[in-house]
Amino acid sequence: MAAVYQFLSKYEVLIYIGLAILGLLSFRWLLKTWNEWRRAVYSLEREFALQRVSRAATYVFLILLLFFGELTTVSFVIPSLPASFFIATPTINVLATPTGTISAQLATQIALTPLPVPTVGNTSGCVANKLMITSPKPGSEISGSVDLTGTVDIPDFAFYKYEVALINTDIWTTIAASRKPVDNGPLGQGKWDTSNLASGDYQLRLVVVNTEGQSLPPCIIPLRITAP
Repeated sequence: MAAVYQFLSKYEVLIYIGLAILGLLSFRWLLKTWNEWRRAVYSLEREFALQRVSRAATYVFLILLLFFGELTTVSFVIPSLPASFFIATPTINVLATPTGTISAQLATQIALTPLPVPTVGNTSGCVANKLMITSPKPGSEISGSVDLTGTVDIPDFAFYKYEVALINTDIWTTIAASRKPVDNGPLGQGKWDTSNLASGDYQLRLVVVNTEGQSLPPCIIPLRITAP
């Protein structure tokens, strides 16, 4: 359903143009059949003409219905939907073959290896005035509810989301998302509650998707979260 809404929103102008052309042709057909019905003399001729008028009127009605359906969907339905509705949910391939296993000894060694401390300014993929997180600062120590601000402003913008993961891992959890571009302002609700995360070193990333459904390289910054 999300793909249908994206199609209706992306090709809104072309849909209106196509419906307008079909509407003009159908209305012209309706006028022609109406005149034929008025000029008809014999009852059988008038009956056939009336059937053609009915078909033409049906086409005009359907085109008007499609036009107002498109207008309602783009103007009211789509803006009211949450941004998460347009974010594809990843699926798990249950037939995938594992690439390998590790021994219990190696797993224990990995678990006991301390994670590196984030370095201030160690960011990845951030582009000034296009895709960046301005607060919190890279490498900062945060706790509780924090302000979350930045910039998401690219050509063909569709939506953005921001996610968090433990440092040196690739298991991301989506915090929130939005369909409105931001110019050095609050991201999402503007607040991020970190109290439900265990103390440790994390990475916060900002992902933007264009109207073609393509994700650009994300802006990633390191953070340290501590218990409030």
